[in-house]
Order: sequence, then C-alpha cells, then structure tokens
Amino acid sequence: MRLLMLGGTEFAGRAVVEAALGRGWDVTVFHRGRHEPPAGVRSLRGDRTAEDGLAALAGDEEWDVVVDTWSAAPRAVRDTARLLRGRAGRYVYVSSCSVYDWAPPAGYTEDAPVVADASPGAEQTAYAQDKRGAELAVLDAFGADRSVLVRAGLILGPYENVGRLPWWLNRMARGGPVLAPGPRELPIQYVDVRDLAEWTLGAAEQGLSGPYNLISPSGHATMGTLLGACVRATGGAAELRWTDPAVILEAGIEPWVQLPVWVPPGSDLHDALHGADVSRAVATGLRCRPVEETVADTWAWLGSLDGDAPMRSDRSTKGLDPEVEAKVLAAAGGVPGTTP
Repeated sequence: MRLLMLGGTEFAGRAVVEAALGRGWDVTVFHRGRHEPPAGVRSLRGDRTAEDGLAALAGDEEWDVVVDTWSAAPRAVRDTARLLRGRAGRYVYVSSCSVYDWAPPAGYTEDAPVVADASPGAEQTAYAQDKRGAELAVLDAFGADRSVLVRAGLILGPYENVGRLPWWLNRMARGGPVLAPGPRELPIQYVDVRDLAEWTLGAAEQGLSGPYNLISPSGHATMGTLLGACVRATGGAAELRWTDPAVILEAGIEPWVQLPVWVPPGSDLHDALHGADVSRAVATGLRCRPVEETVADTWAWLGSLDGDAPMRSDRSTKGLDPEVEAKVLAAAGGVPGTTP
C-alpha cells in the first residue's frame, strides 16, 4: 500500500506512520518541518494554512490511502481533499466523538445527531465544528464510499502531546499521597494511539467507509486499573487516596482538565466521554492492548525525554496544583490503596 500521511511527525500521525512502515508500506509524509519524521519515509514539506502551501502535493503522484489528523480550520482539509480526490483511493480522516451534538447519551452510536453550524470551508472556530466541518470536506471530495471518518475518543500512549497520561505518570513518580478521583471502579474509555493506528491501516486495507467510534469498549479499563498501572510503572512510591467525587467537585477541581481522564460518574460528561458504543469498530478489527502496556510504554517513552513530554500549543495545560491537592487530601482523607 502507498500511504500519504498529512502530518506524521507527532502523536497520532507518527503512530500511523510507524505502523505503516511496520507493515512494509511505502510512506510519504507531508508536514511543516517542525519535527523530523520517522526514518524510512519520503518527506514533503508545506504549510496547509499558507498560500501555495500544498505545492509539494501538486502533480500526478498517486496513493492508495491518505490519512489526515487536522484539527484546525476545515478549509485546509477541503483544499487538500479536493487536490487529491483524483489521485488517492481512499481518504481517512481522524475526527473526534466531539462531533456529536452535545451531550450524547451513554451508548450512542455513529448514527447519533452531529453538531450543526459546521462548514467545510470555514476558518477555525470551535473544536467540534472544526472537526465536523473537516468531515464534510472529506465527504464532499471523496464521497461516502471512499472516505473513513475515525471518530476517536480519548487517545493515550507514547508520543502524547496533550498532557493527560504524562501528567499522571509524573505525578506518581513524585510519590506520596495522591488524590485519586473515585470511584476506583469507574469505567473509562480511551484508545491507545498504536491501536488507533493499526485499526486505521486495517480499515484502508479492507476498503471500509463511513464513520466509526474508535475507543476501547466500556469496561476495558477503570480509573482504578489506570492509576494502579501508573503507580506500578513508576516504581510504586505513590499512595493512591481514593476520594469521593462530591468532595472533589466541592473543592472546585475541574474534571478532565485538572484531573485528566476523570469525569464524575452519572454526569452528562461521563456519558459523552466514556459511554460510546464501539461495536462497529470492534467488528471490523479494533483490538485494544491492556492498560498496563499503554501505561508502561508511555512511561518508558517519557524516560527517554527525562519526563518532559511535548505539549501542543493549542491545548490547555493539564494537572492539579500540588497545594490544592494537599489541601483537599488533608480535608477529605481518602481511602488508601494502589490497586482497584
């Protein structure tokens, strides 16, 4: 297979490139040059936001599949898809479950209503509308039969540049009592970036089309198994103090942002972020590795960077201030225990 990866030097794009190389694919990476792509690819440079920024993609070269992870102005996807529609067999766009009309109920499928006011030719506005606008751009250029919309949920794993799992791992490495947001058996959904990459390439090989919720099945992991794995991967110096959700919310701590991954049970937020129906993706080959593997491999990658994970400039800072954590722990106590 001949792959054109738009991006390919960071997180999801890099994982797709490495998985494609592992399959023996011929890979071309189109990127801005801010980071070096993996060895073994053909590198083309250009800025999709600039005038004539797609010049390196002009010509008559053809690819079996294009994979695109763009998350800003939809017009960039529109312009790229239009340029490539006669020279690529399939366009795979890594979208987001955020495209669903907020907040989708637990168990929502790919048929759930999507956000309105999205346009394929729009400038950057809001994340959900931008992702949906990009979906529309792909559908317009490639049609429903030659496009795949990968509606990813929470993505974790090596190369993460959003700051969620790296924050938890670095916090555990500091040791001491850790504010663990309960309940420990709270189910969570995420996808290891490498599992996303493998499913994406498999979708291209199978000739799949249409939207797919791409995230682990409910029950694949819990807050307890995730944080317990973080403790073990970092050496076991941390002591989890499981704390009631009401105590956390009363302290003004922001779910998802200050305590990454976690959202309180029974909330619309939990249903939307950890309640997707993923049976369609599972039926077409999605396989999710154990949470322990995702955590251990991310910790090993962080170790190669001395713990200093890269951060996207367009994403908010994640994590809880140590003074706030200590204050809440002192007031609430919490139930000790490093495993669920």
